[in-house]
Amino acid sequence: MPLYSYRCAKCDNEFETLVRSSDVPECPKCGATELERLLSAPAPEGKSKGYAKKMRAAAAREGHLSNYSRSERRR
Repeated sequence: MPLYSYRCAKCDNEFETLVRSSDVPECPKCGATELERLLSAPAPEGKSKGYAKKMRAAAAREGHLSNYSRSERRR
């Protein structure tokens, strides 16, 4: 399901929600269905691999190995 950003025409609330193609989203604040879908900014090309490696190293230093696969854990 894609994540969309909306603005409610009735109460001007902005929110994000997961929407199936057959669903009609509602404003979580007032329940209105008169919504304007907003253009979302794309996520910047990330450094997620480097970030994950850094966080795993920090977890390993602290003794937390639950975020590693069995093959990555030290024996």
